Amino acid sequence: MRIIRSAKAWLRLRKGGALRERSLGFVPTMGALHEGHLSLLRRAKRENDAAVVSIFLNPTQFNDKKDLLKYPKTLRADMRALEAEGADFLFLPDYRGMYPDGYRYRVSETGESSLLCGAFRPGHFDGVLTVVMKLLNIVGASRAYFGEKDYQQYELIKGMAAAFFMATRIVPCSIVREPDGLAMSSRNALLTSAQRRLAPSFGRILSAGGTPGAIKRRLSAAGLEPEYVEERWGRRFGAVKLGRTRLIDNVKI
Repeated sequence: MRIIRSAKAWLRLRKGGALRERSLGFVPTMGALHEGHLSLLRRAKRENDAAVVSIFLNPTQFNDKKDLLKYPKTLRADMRALEAEGADFLFLPDYRGMYPDGYRYRVSETGESSLLCGAFRPGHFDGVLTVVMKLLNIVGASRAYFGEKDYQQYELIKGMAAAFFMATRIVPCSIVREPDGLAMSSRNALLTSAQRRLAPSFGRILSAGGTPGAIKRRLSAAGLEPEYVEERWGRRFGAVKLGRTRLIDNVKI
């Protein structure tokens, strides 16, 4: 696995011909990798000549700086996992390289980014869309892979790529779950053992059906603190808090 640490170095690699006439699959991440991320990498490898994973803990998408500080950071373990899965490249930029403008220029979406998670995390999707546009422009991949656990994020990124005529195809990938049904997330590592035992009830209640109001009441009765339950895009979305940890999930209706 070749490690590239700056946009300039990656662009030199692209211009040098090493990737010319080769399809490239791209998996952007913030690190703290789990089986869900690795499943994206495996698909990228199957569908392309080479696969690149980025690890960049993007501060601009955190409306709560405390949330940024407590986000799991496991770079050495992440690199070992990527090596074991056969990633061809790891793109590992820093903040100065990604934001030479200090985040003066940013991408904003004026409709669906204010719904669901956007209603509770002001500015979050500006940070997501901005960093993803930068990464797609730098990497120049044929396809980029995004998990459907963050389905609203996927819809917004897909819409951004279409709106700006970006060449990279945005590929959705099914949610990967733990054996007990909990959607895999880097944030799961922040749960206490008692919270982790309770967390799988989130997906079960969300899947069981009923009105959004009834589902919120069942979540509360189960010991979860519901933030929202809403339906759109043929899916039912939910967000809950377990202690200080926020979890999201969605199921097809």
